[in-house]
Amino acid sequence: MNIFLRRFISIIILFAFCVTPLYMFKRNTNKSDTPQSKILRSEQSLFDYDHRLLDSNEDNLPYINETIIKKGDTLRSILQRLKVRNLEKLQNFIAKNPETNSIRKLLPGRQIQAATDLNGNLIWLRYLHTPHYNNRDQTICKYLHIVSNKELSYSASEKTNYSERQIRVAFGVIKSSLFEATEHAGIPNFITMQMTNILSTKVDFPRDIRIGDQFRVIYELQMYDGLYLGSGKVLALEFKSNDRMHDAIWFDNDRKIEGGYYNFNGDSLKKTFLRSAIKFSRISSTFGKRVHPIRKTIVDHKGVDYVAPTGTPIYATAEGVVEFSGWQNGYGKVVILKHFNKYSTLYAHQSRIDPKIHKGKKVLQGQLIGYVGSTGWATGPHLHYELRINNKPVDPLSIKLPTSKKIDGSIQKNFDSKVEFYKEQMRFLEKLQSESIKISYSK
Repeated sequence: MNIFLRRFISIIILFAFCVTPLYMFKRNTNKSDTPQSKILRSEQSLFDYDHRLLDSNEDNLPYINETIIKKGDTLRSILQRLKVRNLEKLQNFIAKNPETNSIRKLLPGRQIQAATDLNGNLIWLRYLHTPHYNNRDQTICKYLHIVSNKELSYSASEKTNYSERQIRVAFGVIKSSLFEATEHAGIPNFITMQMTNILSTKVDFPRDIRIGDQFRVIYELQMYDGLYLGSGKVLALEFKSNDRMHDAIWFDNDRKIEGGYYNFNGDSLKKTFLRSAIKFSRISSTFGKRVHPIRKTIVDHKGVDYVAPTGTPIYATAEGVVEFSGWQNGYGKVVILKHFNKYSTLYAHQSRIDPKIHKGKKVLQGQLIGYVGSTGWATGPHLHYELRINNKPVDPLSIKLPTSKKIDGSIQKNFDSKVEFYKEQMRFLEKLQSESIKISYSK
């Protein structure tokens, strides 16, 4: 018993020595000298983002709740989740006020915020119904703003604000797949898709990716008031695959030229010709000898047939000028585009040609020119696509297509300056990545 008593007394003395200095420090600290602190407290489902609460330790500041609209939500269930009182009066205002039309259609995935006082009375409510749309290369968001006045009356208005462009950097190592690695690095899927598209002429991502491959990327995000609105462009990229480094940079010479991606040496990464004019299809007939499906004789098939449903969009495989648009014998409704260096392409059996496509019209790569059909000599809906050199058909699936051009010499200095800037950023990311890998392997 004496031993127990001695231990108890020792603990009390130790506790007094530890707590007394902290108490004296707190007592002597002037609150006005300490910064205001805010606590971010999350309530999050194991499976999806549901709700978050930003509150303050100051009694006179509002409690701000935010939630994501889910399928099946009602206005009442959302307001309850936002911890708003006086639901009937607020719902009655929303139902009768024409300014609140947008909130009557609750779109799953959209964000709603509500600021309340300590008693749960609404101070303001914001419904971000249009998170982002582009206007002259600027992302704009629109939201409904409801404000509580005295005696719990309300007013509502629609707000429009320009988003803020933020630059983000990230790096990663592939352990299973590219998407798993980019997700782990916090990179949006839209940016990941851009990465694969930019380097598609250099890396065959489905087949070439290996465990241990590395990437470093600098990209844009569109934000408003701390909210993520959407992804912008990839600005610079390095991808190391099979011990070979591939790099890319976005360059538009301060918006003085049409922007595009180039490697650090100034070679364009844009494909001169797309391999297919249809995004989703299958090949039913290749270039060369075949039995004609109607005449049942052996003939030279001068192109490639892509089977697709009627109405499937057809896109120009390269930049050019419309040489012919209309009906042409067995080709039915057809478009012929003239390209550089005596190249031309033909798109036949269309159900409908886009109204903008007419003779002499300039067409950009990837621009819509028409829709799949079965006009002319065709047994079913498909696109007959031809690639010609000096008006002589060649096999578009096997021919080695011309490479893209280098950066224009007149703007080479500006390009080199931009490259050096991003190279410096990449070297910094490389150092961070190297340290991160060392820490990972040392655990």
